[in-house]
Amino acid sequence: MKPTPQGPSVKADADRLADFVIFTQRSCILNLSAELNKGNVSFPQFFLLAYLSSEEYLTMSDIAKKMGHSTAAATGLVDRLEKLSYVDRLHAVDDRRKIMVRITSKGVELVSKMRKEIAADLAGILADMDEDEAETVEHTKRAIHGRVIS
Repeated sequence: MKPTPQGPSVKADADRLADFVIFTQRSCILNLSAELNKGNVSFPQFFLLAYLSSEEYLTMSDIAKKMGHSTAAATGLVDRLEKLSYVDRLHAVDDRRKIMVRITSKGVELVSKMRKEIAADLAGILADMDEDEAETVEHTKRAIHGRVIS
């Protein structure tokens, strides 16, 4: 990827995008918070479920790495989600000491429901944008397409 000059236009776009991210994050997180409180799921637990929804399984060390936690903290997250029937633990066939965590259908349903609600919130926000704002979002989407968030 080639560096972009930090001219006034780029800075203005970045400032508008930062405002958009802050506003949408606040809007989505408030709705997410109310919904997650019903199921007694914390934000870190939900983010773990979101990771798991796009993977066949994750090992405990994968979870710790993705979440930025120790393995012990990751184990605590998984314990709680397992008690709520959102995840299952499996032993690897080749090494029973290796624990693999996969999302259950109940967990998939929760992530899907939250994703739909976030998408609906974003659709409302995007519908109210003027042409310049929409162009900034589209330009940014193209610029970050294909980047991996680790």
